[in-house]
Amino acid sequence: MVASNNPTVGRRRLGAELRLLRQARGLTSTEVAERLMVSQPKISHLENGRRAISPRDVRDLCAIYGVTDPRVIDSLMEMARESGRPGWWNRYGDLPNSVYIGLETDAASLHTYTPLVIPDLLQVPAYAAAVIEETIPLPTAEQAAARLKARLRRQHRIYTPARPLRLWVVLDETALRRVVGSPDIMREQLEHLNTLGDEPHITVQVLPHTAGAHPGLTGQFSILRFAGNTRAGVVYLERFTSDLHLEKASDVRGYDVLYDHLQAQALDPDHTRRFITDVIKSHIDTNC
Repeated sequence: MVASNNPTVGRRRLGAELRLLRQARGLTSTEVAERLMVSQPKISHLENGRRAISPRDVRDLCAIYGVTDPRVIDSLMEMARESGRPGWWNRYGDLPNSVYIGLETDAASLHTYTPLVIPDLLQVPAYAAAVIEETIPLPTAEQAAARLKARLRRQHRIYTPARPLRLWVVLDETALRRVVGSPDIMREQLEHLNTLGDEPHITVQVLPHTAGAHPGLTGQFSILRFAGNTRAGVVYLERFTSDLHLEKASDVRGYDVLYDHLQAQALDPDHTRRFITDVIKSHIDTNC
């Protein structure tokens, strides 16, 4: 067992290890909670990586699970210490999607569908600033600046030479035509989108209005996968007050099928590039 440098992913890996130990012992999370005199949701949050776990909690759980090998206990406790350290995103304050940022930072690939705006990772600074300023109710200047800096910092993942994020994007046509900021900003954003679409590790497809009804009408979603585990994945559903992270294999498979349908209905990358170029001209005409 190796501790992760990413505290979010580290917590999730540690939680998965502890869940396996509990299941091997034939215990339910409710039974474990009763023995530790804590609430059952606390055990669930620890196992799902949604709550930091202390080395002391690890030691107590190992005792309940009958783990006696000091090497295993020490390894788990080290994972707990590592997962308790702050991630790079903490320096930007209380971000609403901090759990997702931790997962994105460690992901090997990302499939995302966005019906209304350009995805965060592909936004130019002016477009990102306009989105943040208009979607946060009454933001302070400090809040807007911090979120913009964090968003631009996240984009480093698609430029990392050693392991760039493999990114698939399906955009609804609405995201291209919605004027965010100004026509000039939209032109800059769409030109940037076409440039990124030429990168070998980034695939951009547009789902035109002429496609009619499609499975993506239910809303935005992303599927993250991680190196070393091609089967496991996380589906991320962004909401205004609380985001959802789905990990059940059946849920992930369902969204995989949904994404396959969206890609099949979308324009291929070459036609997408030409389509975006035409939309850029419409924003130029609007600005004349």
